[in-house]
Amino acid sequence: MSISTEGRRKEDRLAEGSRVVLQALLIALGIQTLLFQPFSIPSGSMKATLLIGDYLFVSKYSYGYSHYSLPLSPPLFSGRIFGAEPQRGDVAVFRLPKDDSTDYVKRVIGLPGDRIQMIDGLLHINGAPVRRERVADFIDDENGGAERVRRWRETLPNGVSYESLDLQDNGFLDDTEEYLVPSGHYFMMGALN
Repeated sequence: MSISTEGRRKEDRLAEGSRVVLQALLIALGIQTLLFQPFSIPSGSMKATLLIGDYLFVSKYSYGYSHYSLPLSPPLFSGRIFGAEPQRGDVAVFRLPKDDSTDYVKRVIGLPGDRIQMIDGLLHINGAPVRRERVADFIDDENGGAERVRRWRETLPNGVSYESLDLQDNGFLDDTEEYLVPSGHYFMMGALN
């Protein structure tokens, strides 16, 4: 076997390996851009459903695409294409228009035109309290000690249920003003505290 033949084979293997790596990167970028994107949970606002540091894959096509769906968020177009409306109980990942560097993970509880209010720690939607039943305590061992936190199963008007935590009685957000969800907007919450 000549040296030139052996050198050509090495070059062919290197070129083939490079093509495979490039194809894999393009496929991964396409999947992340159009179908699913991984996220890490940054805060405990969705405990006990999602914990800090949990990883999840988010469907990118559920609500359509905006320029934020693309890598580096280039402003190629405004608004949303192929959009679908979120439903009460959905968990959504979004960014604020004024701060597109932070991802938020929240549950949709209010739809356009809904009135949302907390009264004595109980969520009310359009004047009716959300059904709430006590379930086993959540054990929060995140800070080294095992802290028991009251846990509730809440059921929204459309029948979607989820668990929420109640960290303290008469907490800061337990009695707030009534909030009217404007047309085209959604009211989202993490766990009720």
